[in-house]
Amino acid sequence: MKRKFIVTIARQYGSGGLMIAKQLSDTLNIPFYDKTLLQIAAKKSGLGENFFEKADEDKNFLTSGMFADVFNTNPISDDLLFKIQSDIIRQIAQRESAIFVGRCTDYILREHPNCISIFIYADKKDKIKRISLKNNISQKEAEKLIGHKDKERAKYYNYYTQKIWGAAESYNLCVDSSILGIDETSSLIRYFIEKKLK
Repeated sequence: MKRKFIVTIARQYGSGGLMIAKQLSDTLNIPFYDKTLLQIAAKKSGLGENFFEKADEDKNFLTSGMFADVFNTNPISDDLLFKIQSDIIRQIAQRESAIFVGRCTDYILREHPNCISIFIYADKKDKIKRISLKNNISQKEAEKLIGHKDKERAKYYNYYTQKIWGAAESYNLCVDSSILGIDETSSLIRYFIEKKLK
């Protein structure tokens, strides 16, 4: 595919969305951006990468006063962090074809002429098993972690987009990765992308 295009992937925690994004990146031969956006944002803003990582993990970090105590200044707002990341996402999308994982990219790039937005979800048992193995924790702990992560993702997305995280009308394609597995779900999404771009 010669023309520039963007794929955005939102996903439930434990659905395998990041693995699917990596596979699509390899097969489509385009870069994918996840936490690397935090590194780029840190470099461009002049703030430390550790700060961006902490802010990404803990949405209350920026406004808790901890940042102000450490740097003897007013706390940077969540909204400013969102703007910094949004600007970087738009710059990358203007420059090249890419895959973006999370961070409301379907909304940020909603006016891009060749943006395909995907939402990946999975069966609860599959998610618990995947997270339990990945983090070496009990299934009960995995279930709790999944609930917490998805709640945070929904809260973040709903706040900045005024849409509903995971609602079908917010995306071009919603797919259950439990049905086909990671490899075939990746193949299905690639087929969908190619068809949509024609």
